[in-house]
Amino acid sequence: MTTVPRLQLNGITKQYPAVRANDDVSLTVMPGQIHAVLGENGAGKSTMMKMIYGAVQPDAGEILWNGQPVRIASPAQARTLGISMVYQHFSLFDTLTAAENVWLGLDKSMSLADVTERIREVAGVYGLDVDPLRPVHTLSVGERQRVEIVRALLTRPQLLILDEPTSVLTPQAVDKLFVTLRQLADEGCAILYISHKLDEIRALCHHCTVLRGGKVTGEVDPTKETNASLSRLMIGAEPPALQHRPSRPGEVALAVKGLNLAKQDPFGMNLADIALEVRCGEIVGIAGVSGNGQQELMAALSGEDPRAAAGSLALFGHDVSHASPRKRRKLGLHFVPEERLGRGAVPTLSLAHNVLLTRTEGVGAGGWLKMAAIRAQAAGLIARFKVKAGGPDAAAKSLSGGNLQKFIVGREIDANPKLLIISQPTWGVDVGAAAQIRGELLALRDAGAALLVVSEELDELFEICDRLVVIAQGRVSPSIPTAQATIERIGEWMSGLWDAKGAAPAAADAVPSHA
Repeated sequence: MTTVPRLQLNGITKQYPAVRANDDVSLTVMPGQIHAVLGENGAGKSTMMKMIYGAVQPDAGEILWNGQPVRIASPAQARTLGISMVYQHFSLFDTLTAAENVWLGLDKSMSLADVTERIREVAGVYGLDVDPLRPVHTLSVGERQRVEIVRALLTRPQLLILDEPTSVLTPQAVDKLFVTLRQLADEGCAILYISHKLDEIRALCHHCTVLRGGKVTGEVDPTKETNASLSRLMIGAEPPALQHRPSRPGEVALAVKGLNLAKQDPFGMNLADIALEVRCGEIVGIAGVSGNGQQELMAALSGEDPRAAAGSLALFGHDVSHASPRKRRKLGLHFVPEERLGRGAVPTLSLAHNVLLTRTEGVGAGGWLKMAAIRAQAAGLIARFKVKAGGPDAAAKSLSGGNLQKFIVGREIDANPKLLIISQPTWGVDVGAAAQIRGELLALRDAGAALLVVSEELDELFEICDRLVVIAQGRVSPSIPTAQATIERIGEWMSGLWDAKGAAPAAADAVPSHA
């Protein structure tokens, strides 16, 4: 007997003013199948997922659900059918708790107390650390993603859509998630899986549909492909190999000494005796599980939190412990936050206006804006960093996540910073764009800049960093040259299990002090 497809798309098309996001797309997903959708940023993956989930309506084509034609008018109807989705950009209310956010998306057959208990049960079974009583605004990106995943699992879906689900998870958490997904598939749940991590797709998925420019360009069995062959299918070429020359550290750009900061909200993390140095001509990486003090440390370094004790933060020898972000920028510090929409860019403003968040070249005497110059600057960033957008006047929220990331990173790199602090530089970015961003970071280092990179992608840190430290429970480990580090050792340190005595020689080899 032939099994009826769980989901079937026939000739789906979606046109936006500036781009045709999906062009005559067809897709078939069987029960129990983990089906990858692969494509570079802007290929139309997220638009297709939103149509399946009822958040966007197709202009043409049909959707079959368990063999029957359906019109999915809203996410609520999709959930009623048995479709759950975890967005790349989260759909959570900041002022509500994790449990309240989950409860809003469910039918009201369960009380809030019941949902809170179910969250604890599901989070425990699947190894996803979620506190249901915490307000979402106190959560890091990684913690918010866990809330989204738990919310989706709570509905016991027939089809689970995951858009970049592992982008801010540790390797250990990814392994646990894969066990969960395989278990769901064994129970008959179909899974649509979007990821730019080719190793994940080859290890997890049974089938792969490739999109390029909104069209289906191929279908393959990923287990029989290599990373190189999948890259060629996706972007038409293999990503360029990075040129990582030996570092030549110069003067101290950033010196952090004895930084202690009490958390500003009940669910934050205290910073305890942070000591760290970053020198010109090197990239220092900070590894760690989301929620271990990264947000608090970035706020202190960027100037968003100016409470540091005098003498604990220095930029090129200047005490900036109480300095504003603007003053730090004048000293050469530029900063890329982990949250693209709302922190790195204003969603409703044009790309041209978003340039003005950190760049003032287009501001004339008396504060007058030279819009022609600002648009030209934005157009230059779009061209240099290969951003797919409808021009300088396109709203930031109209870009795919990866393309917006390229624009924001490009805006700060193009400023020629003396010190660049960047959090999650390639989150949700395709392999070609990730290689480009990492290459730009290395080029900035080779030009003499200092870089501090916070990432939960260990492979990324090992690829571009000269030295590594780990943050755990608000404390920072000694530094270790990347050449002497191993995934296993860094994984242990991410649990807070470093031995300062044993690690000191490696740190001493790298820098004279405070790292």
